[in-house]
Amino acid sequence: MFDLCLLSCFAVQGLFRQALGGSISKQKYKCPSGVSGSMAASYLIVGGSSDIALVLGQKLLDGGASVTLLARDVGRCESLKDQGAHIIEGDALDAERVVEAVEVAKEHGDGAISGVAHLVGSLLIRPPHAVKLDAFNDVIHTNLSSAFLTLSTACKSMLRTGGGRLVFTSSVAATLGLINHEAIAAAKGGIESMVRTSAATYAQRSIRINAVAPGLTETRLAQQVLKSEAMTEAAVGMIPLRRINQPEEIASTMHWLLCDAPDNLTGQVFHLDGGMAKVRV
Repeated sequence: MFDLCLLSCFAVQGLFRQALGGSISKQKYKCPSGVSGSMAASYLIVGGSSDIALVLGQKLLDGGASVTLLARDVGRCESLKDQGAHIIEGDALDAERVVEAVEVAKEHGDGAISGVAHLVGSLLIRPPHAVKLDAFNDVIHTNLSSAFLTLSTACKSMLRTGGGRLVFTSSVAATLGLINHEAIAAAKGGIESMVRTSAATYAQRSIRINAVAPGLTETRLAQQVLKSEAMTEAAVGMIPLRRINQPEEIASTMHWLLCDAPDNLTGQVFHLDGGMAKVRV
């Protein structure tokens, strides 16, 4: 029975490779940068008005890349816009806006996107008995559904242009059981599973897909946790390094994954949590 199941699995994988138009023996490596001629590498940041996204956008611009931001709060992106970033106002769950953002990024990358970062998130810290289904679904849609929409739209473009890189945002809550984090744990756990599976799906097409899983980070989203000294002390007390993340630390890792990570790195989740998920002190 085991052998039949294994053979069936291999057969299905073979069909997927045929559907994607490639095979292991015939596939050749294609540079994921998407750079052609004298055009700068072009990157898209979905959720471009978040604190981490703004730092990441600045790093990409400083490196000479073209940057497109899909953002709801475009006012926060003015500084990057003044430096040449392209701003698309819209929601990450709006398929038309996501397609538009991909097309704009392609236009400024000589028809190809080098990489995409998904930095859309929400936070609901409440026990399940106090959460209505609509609120739970909102967390799932905001985090996981928007990530899938970005994945689907970006990969469709990258398949036509020789590859690229995608980085998604998970959370320490996807790995470590935290009180009252059921909704966000479900959403971010879904993202991590999606990253691993899609990394396998597109491995032979030079598309590299990874994620970062930050712990508590000093951003607007974390203010409900950091709003009191007592809550901050309790949160920091759970972290082996005894400090919270800075946006720069998350943005630097995402920048490396988009621009400088080796080609053989895919399907990985980078835990940026001060050791919270893996270390005991």
